[in-house]
Amino acid sequence: MIHAILAVMIQIKKTSASDKDFVSLVRDLDAELAVVDGEDHAFYDQFNKIGNIRNAIVLYSQNQPIGCGALKEFDTEAMEIKRMYIKQGYRGKGLASKILSNLENWALELNYKKCVLETGKRQKEAVILYKKRGYTKIPNYGPYIGVENSLCFEKIL
Repeated sequence: MIHAILAVMIQIKKTSASDKDFVSLVRDLDAELAVVDGEDHAFYDQFNKIGNIRNAIVLYSQNQPIGCGALKEFDTEAMEIKRMYIKQGYRGKGLASKILSNLENWALELNYKKCVLETGKRQKEAVILYKKRGYTKIPNYGPYIGVENSLCFEKIL
């Protein structure tokens, strides 16, 4: 019953990285990742700046921002999923799947054929989510080549 009620109260806004709610959620995400990633956080942080992200989604519950995700052009055929986050207390309710689905649809609208992403082995819930949503493991790309903690995935849209 709670899940059904929550679904009615959810709103999704397409925006950009300059959106104040998106920026606030990314700050929360970075604080959480600093703990999870420990000494590795500075390495990953350099690849997660939001200044050049034009496509972001903010998820609201009762007009409060509770989650986000973004797209960044990877190449002419793919968008990279970035900055996926759901606030504590709202997790395990399918909201990250809702954000991911909206990002994938947005990538299709923009004529991209696939999505790629990187996540850390320590982000076990994220790995489960991406596999459940049809993402397949690929060799690490770009700055993540040779990085032991990184896992890279792709999904053909």
